[in-house]
Amino acid sequence: MTRIGAATAPVLLAALALSGCATSKNKADTQYVARDVSTLYNAGKYRLDRGQYKLAAALFDEVERQHPYSPWARRAQLMSAFSYYMNRDYNEAIGAAQRFLSIHTGNKDAPYAYYLIALCYYEQIADVTRDQKITQQSLDALGELIRRYPDTRYAADARLKLDLVNDHLAGKEMEVGRFYQRRGQWLAATLRFRTVIDKYQTTTHTPEALERLVESYLSLGIREEAQKAAAVLGRNYPGSKWYERSFKLMREHGGKA
Repeated sequence: MTRIGAATAPVLLAALALSGCATSKNKADTQYVARDVSTLYNAGKYRLDRGQYKLAAALFDEVERQHPYSPWARRAQLMSAFSYYMNRDYNEAIGAAQRFLSIHTGNKDAPYAYYLIALCYYEQIADVTRDQKITQQSLDALGELIRRYPDTRYAADARLKLDLVNDHLAGKEMEVGRFYQRRGQWLAATLRFRTVIDKYQTTTHTPEALERLVESYLSLGIREEAQKAAAVLGRNYPGSKWYERSFKLMREHGGKA
């Protein structure tokens, strides 16, 4: 998927950057050597600015390891998470952000940590033909961010992303429902299409789900339920191809849409 959310990086970096500290261009070695906290932090910042994300993350991790009680360690935790995210090391990024939150839950940068976790799941959303565990994790993480910090700009972006996440989950239900239909397992198919209508009714899959409900109910001999689904489809999507198909089916079975 297209990487989303990197535009927020300059704001974070501006908030966390330490002004007036010189950076050595030749001292980014992460082998354990006792160094003062400013040297380590700025070595990581130097590498991050130059797109050397993995090395930057290692240096920020070293800040936390060598100076765990320093105020810089808190900043380094979040910078490490961001560096891992930029390197697409999503599991490491999630782990770093979660460590930050476990210690600094009330910190002003906590909303960004939650946002980063949600982005890591969001950017791993797979095609609907594959397992949707990551999609569900993305939904949960976005929901957690919105619940905890509803008035932040991160929550505003999360609400937009929820639409795509829900569309993916609905798409998975549709795929499974169509599979059951092809096998003539009409009741199982009906349950999947009902899930789309009940849980994901604002997604793009709803018109097709209603039409396939008409098909399934007619195949089960439940004409009255088929007519109800067709009526809902006609009322909400009167010009769609799915309504045309349901209308034709109802006519063929002696009913009306």
